[in-house]
Amino acid sequence: MAAVAAKPHVLVACALLLLAVGCQASPFWPLEIGYYHDKCPQAEAVVKGVMEKAISQNPGNGAAMIRMLFHDCFVEGCDASVLLDPTPFSPTPEKLSPPNDPTLRGFELIDAIKDALEVACPGVVSCADIVAFAARDASCILSRGKVNFQMPSGRRDGTFSNASEPLKFLAPPTSNLSDLVASFVIKGLNTEDLVVLSGAHTIGRSHCSSFVSDHLNTPSDINGGLAAFLRGQCPADATPGGKDPTVMQDVVTSNKLDRQYYKNVLSRTVLFTSDAALMTSAETARMVVENAKIPGWWEDKFEKAMVKMAGIEVKTGYQGQIRKKCRAINH
Repeated sequence: MAAVAAKPHVLVACALLLLAVGCQASPFWPLEIGYYHDKCPQAEAVVKGVMEKAISQNPGNGAAMIRMLFHDCFVEGCDASVLLDPTPFSPTPEKLSPPNDPTLRGFELIDAIKDALEVACPGVVSCADIVAFAARDASCILSRGKVNFQMPSGRRDGTFSNASEPLKFLAPPTSNLSDLVASFVIKGLNTEDLVVLSGAHTIGRSHCSSFVSDHLNTPSDINGGLAAFLRGQCPADATPGGKDPTVMQDVVTSNKLDRQYYKNVLSRTVLFTSDAALMTSAETARMVVENAKIPGWWEDKFEKAMVKMAGIEVKTGYQGQIRKKCRAINH
């Protein structure tokens, strides 16, 4: 049978129909490197400048940004929902949930970055991208440049935040390995991502209440010397919001993002049950050894895992909004 040529106006109509259907079916598009190249060329430089100053004043500011990215992305996706303040219409947002309150910090630093970006490019850069850029820059600065990667952007900000959600998706530091793996798998991450991202525990401080009951008040496999030191720092009745001092998570290289964490896991000088749990399976124990012993191995994997985590359930395109203030949705 001979082929019948379609008339030009029919082809145009079909093309327009496909375009319309495609737009309706795909209200978002992938994140991309250099998303703000034309919209706000100085965006990433502004974030980096604020982060460099903040970390020079207190390295803990960098640790706070890396932790904030994790707590944001695992709940409602990477959409800055963790930044929203309570309002009469939403009195209990994520930041008031026990996994975040009172230990999650860095909100004022995000405000400072947002204020600087609103001066440079009003209404352009999302708070979700600010969190991702800040965590990327913190990783680079605290690792002395050994963790250095590009962060895709184009995220938009969410409008929903509820304190019940972090309890569902953020595994507590008392978790065993199977619970930790499950919490990562449900977010599209795998066992290796869990082991690699746990390496961020090489920086920052922890509240005593996060580990006292597991490691100091009951028998545990924690190194005896570390246990004795911690008993001198932490009250036996440490509770969140009460008498709850903080201690360094890594006393060897406390302000440096490096592979020391894995050496600490091997020597049983880590604070959390969730850290020690990495040695409870042959697969994860092998990963711990590789990260501890092979120079550059962990840093390369951490870069990839951070980008992967920062892509969890993102809102793009016509989803969400670009908040004017990171603590409140636009009205």
